[in-house]
Amino acid sequence: MAEPLGIALLGCGTVGSGVAHLLLNHAERMTRRAGRPVWLKHVVVRDPAKQRDCELPPGVLTTDLDKVLGDPDVDVVVELAGGTTWARQAALAALATGRDLVTANKALLARHGTEIFAAAHQRGRAVAFEAAVAGGIPIIGAISQGLAGNQISSVQGILNGTCNFILTAMTERGSDYAGTLAEAQRLGYAEADPTLDVDGSDAAHKLAVLVRLAFGMAVSPDDIDRRGIAEIAAIDIRYAVELGYVIKLLAEAWSDGESVALHVSPTLVRKGTPLAETRDAFNAVKVTGDAAGETLFSGAGAGMMPTASAVVADIIDLATGRAQLMFAAQRLWQTDAGQLTVRRSDEVLSRFYLRLTVADRPGVLAEVATLLAMEGISIASVIQHEAPEDAPGQSVVLVAMTHTAKTGRFRAALARINQSDNVREPGVYYPVAD
Repeated sequence: MAEPLGIALLGCGTVGSGVAHLLLNHAERMTRRAGRPVWLKHVVVRDPAKQRDCELPPGVLTTDLDKVLGDPDVDVVVELAGGTTWARQAALAALATGRDLVTANKALLARHGTEIFAAAHQRGRAVAFEAAVAGGIPIIGAISQGLAGNQISSVQGILNGTCNFILTAMTERGSDYAGTLAEAQRLGYAEADPTLDVDGSDAAHKLAVLVRLAFGMAVSPDDIDRRGIAEIAAIDIRYAVELGYVIKLLAEAWSDGESVALHVSPTLVRKGTPLAETRDAFNAVKVTGDAAGETLFSGAGAGMMPTASAVVADIIDLATGRAQLMFAAQRLWQTDAGQLTVRRSDEVLSRFYLRLTVADRPGVLAEVATLLAMEGISIASVIQHEAPEDAPGQSVVLVAMTHTAKTGRFRAALARINQSDNVREPGVYYPVAD
């Protein structure tokens, strides 16, 4: 039997507890898959007294990272602590002392991936990060290995389970946003502070990682145009359904060979399509390549065991040597596809959903159409329900779907529309994915 692979786990929260559970309670399975014993040697935490969802052997729990990195029996450091400050320092220290690194930290890779991967290459070590995007969905391996023969042209994904759970409940049950968010927190889908989930930041971090893999392009999350879901109104969900769509928080990137357009935004997705039918806390990623065409990957995108599954898969790949070979050969994060640039959001083409609250008088629709036409935008369809008979002269809701237009021109037209005396409040708009 080969020598054991020694593991040091940094962090033992939800995902860390799942990893410990798999390594400790399924040791025989791990040995069989890895071809050698996988030994959970240390678990580094801030508070040893904190209650955890796993039972650790005596002497495994510690707060001393330096002592752990000084242990010659540690071969792999698994970073599950989260954040980017201490996690960055710990990851670099692990690589500097000759350990391979496994991480589920999408923010760390999005913000500091270039530095961490350079340190790994310099030391001849490997970084494995399947769990960093979409939990239990093996999307990292799919793009970097399974689709390696393709020129990828687009990546579209539902990458945040919290947002998808909330939008599913609002669409199917008519639930309100605040109540559904509280439910998501009770079920463990959302953090106590859900800001990074609901404002689109979490999805932007994940998209930055996928863009690096798909297009070989370094993108900061700050360069990704993003909108969250907190402002989505029930009325827009209802109108979307009436039009044959559902609203999803999509993370999208498209390349034309010269530039990459990317954003995170609530988007109208046509009912019956795979992304539209991805419900609750599930994730889905659609990748389009020139050889394989459209491929779809879906599954549990978060949670203890799905994410732990991806982490343990990386550990097994390191134990067998597969991860080291792939890491050295692919040179991930090593080179930048310099010919690609980020396309300005104003230049991105899309159809749009537009909801206006307008005066109930003749000529208003014609005025809206004229203001859109001034920017070269035409209307594809309109919904305007009759005002109640007992409320003549009151405001009415006007919903328009446009034909394809540049985002900048649509925004310019909307600015003019909002200045009209016939418009009672600023218009609400979302892109449409057809």
